[in-house]
Amino acid sequence: MKPPAHRPQAAVVISLLAVVMAFLVPGSASAAANLVTNAGFESGTLSGWSCPAGGVTTSAPHSGSYALEATPSGSDIARCSQSIAVQPNTAYTLSAWVKGSNVYLGVDGGPSTWTTSSGWSQLTVPFTSTGSSVTVYLHSWYGLPAYQADDVVLDGPGGTQDTTPPSTPGGLAVGSPTSSSLKLTWSAASDASGIDHYDVVRGTGAAQGVGNVTSWTATGLSASTTYSFKVRACDPSGNCSPYGAAVSGTTSDGGTNPPVGSLPAHVLTGYWQNFNNGATVQKISDVPAAYDLIAVAFADADASKPGGITFNLDSAGLGGYTVAQFKADIAAKQAAGKKVILSVGGQNGTISVADPTAASNFASSALSVLREYGFDGIDIDLENGVNAQYMGQALRSLQSQFGSGLVITMAPQTIDMQSTSFEYFKLALAIKDILTIVNVQYYNSGSMNGCDGQVYSQGSVDFITAQACIMLQGGLRPDQVGLGLPASSQAAGSGYVSPTVVNNALDCLTKGTGCGNYKPSTPWPSLRGAMTWSTNWDASNGNQFATQVGSHVHSLP
Repeated sequence: MKPPAHRPQAAVVISLLAVVMAFLVPGSASAAANLVTNAGFESGTLSGWSCPAGGVTTSAPHSGSYALEATPSGSDIARCSQSIAVQPNTAYTLSAWVKGSNVYLGVDGGPSTWTTSSGWSQLTVPFTSTGSSVTVYLHSWYGLPAYQADDVVLDGPGGTQDTTPPSTPGGLAVGSPTSSSLKLTWSAASDASGIDHYDVVRGTGAAQGVGNVTSWTATGLSASTTYSFKVRACDPSGNCSPYGAAVSGTTSDGGTNPPVGSLPAHVLTGYWQNFNNGATVQKISDVPAAYDLIAVAFADADASKPGGITFNLDSAGLGGYTVAQFKADIAAKQAAGKKVILSVGGQNGTISVADPTAASNFASSALSVLREYGFDGIDIDLENGVNAQYMGQALRSLQSQFGSGLVITMAPQTIDMQSTSFEYFKLALAIKDILTIVNVQYYNSGSMNGCDGQVYSQGSVDFITAQACIMLQGGLRPDQVGLGLPASSQAAGSGYVSPTVVNNALDCLTKGTGCGNYKPSTPWPSLRGAMTWSTNWDASNGNQFATQVGSHVHSLP
């Protein structure tokens, strides 16, 4: 018998050597790419980062000699960000090691995640790029202690850095004066890579980003006062045009809010469940008359059209409720002066509107569903987040086709409305002129900072009032703000309060009475009202929300 040949052994050695070299040779297929500049802060500075409230620290970094340390304040979340060139429509993974309370890692206009950890903990955010640049960010929360971050990685192929600024927007006009607001409109700027946002400057103040819109309303102004404004355009790579010429406008001496249409000045909103989850099963006709606005939960995603929606009545789960009965009940509610709208989203909602095609699909499909069933409007309750730019485009397109009577409401989670830099808040401000009500879900939240910089626990008057005033101080009109609470302890994981607490919060915000430790410096008598999840859970709880909160809402000044 011949001895075994030695060539296979040599091949094995060569193969192993190739594997080892793949890990050792820079730029090899196995080596991770990192597109972040100064990713480990080893320059000893924040070079490459925009981080007004941050610095570097040498105290126990995750690796190397330095780490980022940023300190929030009562009015700032200590955001640190970096714009990075990428390839469009490409998968990337963002990660960072963080330490501290409520530390967030995310991508502007895309996903994010967060953690609270006393030691180093790694956060990871996979996403797909939509343009040639992304902005990655880290931040904590109002009034919390300093947080640390280190070894930030954006793994994926690099793009070509865009250094060309957009054109300067023209045609700036200031009009529609009220005693406290002025509406600005301008012509869109041109830019091959797209516009990320516009900056507006009032007088000699700081620039305020207002999203990718061509109209915006300046609020919180004084009556009979002249203000000047100028606007510039910025693209996703951080390039900004020069400011256009300043234009002035003067507020009136006694303006009022826009008309509220056929909805009452103070509104009780209730979500109606198109499914059976143990709460009382209802038909639309079973919803108590105290509810002025009924939100049908929920629309379904159209798998054939990104961003598209459909609606399918759960006849079997609702005891044989037919589509014909459903439509007739909607019409009967409308004849009684109520509004019935379709809610998009919910805990399990998977609808995403993050590009022009999805925005177009959303608008056209929503219009079709609203007309088919006779709905009065749309509610945005996407708990997986929104893209302010493209959802704003979709809602404006829908409103232009449906007509000025379209009811548009939103039901963001508490955390989504903590800052005007967050996508839900940006969306609300971007469509403020056509937005009806924002009913924030003041439950399943845990503790949060209020508008006074103090931390409040959910389930109290202070929590509700100090959260609501964030929206009021952030630019929404009082008639666009509602308080969302669960109808029973079974309706939410946490945050249920009795109707008495809801009514006290309404009184505190509208009259300055019934407050806890926090009392607003001024009441907002035109606050719109309250919302509950859901009319079905309310029925299971003896309709206490409809009876007690409903009557209180309708008695407000």
